[in-house]
Amino acid sequence: MGKKRDTVTYNLFDKGKVVYKGITNDVEEREQQHKNEGKRFTSIKPTSVKMTEEGAKEKEATQLETYRKSHDGKNPKYNKDSDG
Repeated sequence: MGKKRDTVTYNLFDKGKVVYKGITNDVEEREQQHKNEGKRFTSIKPTSVKMTEEGAKEKEATQLETYRKSHDGKNPKYNKDSDG
């Protein structure tokens, strides 16, 4: 039997600007966790179909790499500066 496909990539936005890129298997719960951590944002939007956790991590890494290419090598506001 294959691995579970229950994980998506998502973006947090603050007034239309991406402030975080991540993965989750529960968008609503993850949104609440970010609020509890004090992150300021106006919306959360999935950016992929459901996939394996491994696939989502790979897609997240690719999305962050693409983001950095158009933002002077910097990650979104709430993503760590180094990989991991």
